[in-house]
Amino acid sequence: MADLADVADARDVLRFRERVGVPALVDVHTHFMPDGVLRKVWAYFDSAGPLVGREWPITYRQAEDERVALLRAFGVRAFTSMLYPHKPGMAEWLNGWAAGFAARTPDCLRTATLFPEAGADGYVRAAVESGARVFKAHLQVGAYDPNDQLLDGVWGLLAEAGVPVVMHCGSGPAPGKYTGPEPVGRLLARHPRLRLVVAHMGMPEYGDFLDLAERYGEVRLDTTMAFTDFSESMAPFPREAGVRLADLGDRILLGSDFPNIPYPYVHQLEALEGLGLGHEWLRAVCHDNGARLFDLA
Repeated sequence: MADLADVADARDVLRFRERVGVPALVDVHTHFMPDGVLRKVWAYFDSAGPLVGREWPITYRQAEDERVALLRAFGVRAFTSMLYPHKPGMAEWLNGWAAGFAARTPDCLRTATLFPEAGADGYVRAAVESGARVFKAHLQVGAYDPNDQLLDGVWGLLAEAGVPVVMHCGSGPAPGKYTGPEPVGRLLARHPRLRLVVAHMGMPEYGDFLDLAERYGEVRLDTTMAFTDFSESMAPFPREAGVRLADLGDRILLGSDFPNIPYPYVHQLEALEGLGLGHEWLRAVCHDNGARLFDLA
């Protein structure tokens, strides 16, 4: 029997979709990973570790099949399995798991990851050639410079292949040694055709990452946790930048961070609606931009 809270959540998301006129959602920032890894991630959030820095309850702490079913109930037609290594030797193993997950979950965009290590060129190429459609890079957790020479070939390969990279590169919720716009700016100067998706709208350096999106035509931003009450309380989006959101309306993508969010899924959607940028903008962000980026039928 479906959990009553999940039924209510699905009903609330359906009401949003009906109100806005969007038949389905494309969510480019959802997390699925090996069970043991995910439980360690949840334990880290539970302990309010230094990269989290505050109380962070997990709303959707369910079994994998239940989480997949819930996204489908929300009307999410395509989603990702964002996963990331924190040390050498993990990425290729994670990519193997993600390939299996995508094979048994056809609405998941097959996701892969990377780390600056010997052999990265090889396993990234193998992932691309076998069907990976999006990569995840996490500069905060991985604590690496995207300009590390061990990644030189990787970025060129991904730029040439046109495979998007969702990168956590902003300094929220806690800064890392290599977070912020400066390392990413140097990367894009060398690889201007890289399809970089800046996670969390670049929180809290929103303006700087909007600058990069305006400068480089293949840079996009995902909405993950941005504009929500939770994030506004610690890193408010500058409201004067609203016109820039409108101007970049074809390069902003829905992201949620499901299941690792401290509020119901619909809150992210309602936070976007609360920006007052109109239903056409919302339909583009919540579906059309992602469908176009990933060439969904």
